Amino acid sequence: MAEELLKKVYQVHGRDFDKAGETATEIKKLLKDIGVDSGVVHRVVIIAFEAEMNVVMYAAEGTVTLVLTDEEINLEIVDKGPGIEDIEMALTEGFSTATDQMREMGFGFGMGLPNIRRNSDGFDIESKVGTGTTVSAMIRLDSSA
Repeated sequence: MAEELLKKVYQVHGRDFDKAGETATEIKKLLKDIGVDSGVVHRVVIIAFEAEMNVVMYAAEGTVTLVLTDEEINLEIVDKGPGIEDIEMALTEGFSTATDQMREMGFGFGMGLPNIRRNSDGFDIESKVGTGTTVSAMIRLDSSA
């Protein structure tokens, strides 16, 4: 059983585009400061940023929970939002339900969930329409494992 070394929960507020990306930035600094391999940090930050943006764009609120063990980093993103009607479609590169306004701000190109899955060693998503979505991503600290 992996030993939990650190757990941190970040609050993310829907439609708060001014603070979008702050959670991913804080996670990057934290992981770099404790000496996590830069390649692992890069993957974790991509996952955290994409997930954070999904909360900002679509949900009322959410949390990003970071758990560091001696073997891996786990991110769990839980939001209170509209949920995803078709998860397989949402995992398709280029599929997006972003508004024109979101696209004008440079978001909503349909790469969020595909990027999260691509950068994870373990990935799961559960969603209930009208309630919200939970995304779990795991990144091994030893990429050769």
